Amino acid sequence: MIQGVLIGIDFGERRIGLAKSDSTGLIASAYKTITFKSINRALDEIREDIENFKAEGVVIGYPLALTGGSAGERCQRVDEFILRLQKRYPGPIYRVDERFSSTEAAEAVHLHQKKIGRDKGKIDRIAAAIILQRFLDEQREAEHN
Repeated sequence: MIQGVLIGIDFGERRIGLAKSDSTGLIASAYKTITFKSINRALDEIREDIENFKAEGVVIGYPLALTGGSAGERCQRVDEFILRLQKRYPGPIYRVDERFSSTEAAEAVHLHQKKIGRDKGKIDRIAAAIILQRFLDEQREAEHN
């Protein structure tokens, strides 16, 4: 099992949601959204967060097709993003199936009767937390099997 803080990423064309785990690898928490025009600035900001949190790895949502789970055009964009991130961060980067994470995030916000309002990035960072939590849960489950 991976020990230490992990960073979760929900990559989008205009916004990147970020989450981080606690140092025990049990709980993922949403912490910010990067709205970007320059992907390079966004990548530099992510690298700074990785350094500041002394993260042991990065978990990124991988947008597999809803039917069949195949990798399509959106996966190619994530792969390109990962290649660029790897030039700034040499540590491990894990891909996690992100199907329905944004839907789950929207439902969680609405269940708590919160309005998104001007904070469009709220769903992105909650989706990042859901993606990261899936990874943490899968790691814990694999350890017990």
